[in-house]
Amino acid sequence: MKYKVQVREQVKRFIDTLAPESRRRIRLALRGLEAERGDCLPLREKLTGYHRLRVGGYRVLYRYLPGKVIECVFAEERSLIYHLFEQDFLKHLRRDTK
Repeated sequence: MKYKVQVREQVKRFIDTLAPESRRRIRLALRGLEAERGDCLPLREKLTGYHRLRVGGYRVLYRYLPGKVIECVFAEERSLIYHLFEQDFLKHLRRDTK
């Protein structure tokens, strides 16, 4: 079954900053998510509920939403993504609980 892939603005902006070949590879990998293809793993601990898509030295974090939707929420280089996403994620959680 095919999923609909939604891409948040941060992911779009990140992809736009990349060299043409990297940009092409990530876009192709995002299309593969429609059929749940790619180098994907579920995340654990504080990031349970999210998954990562590996595309070379880049990672795209995503989650499954109701209605066969995959929402790509964050993209960055491998060495930075988990730290930056966790900071951003926790900041939003704190703001939502106030």
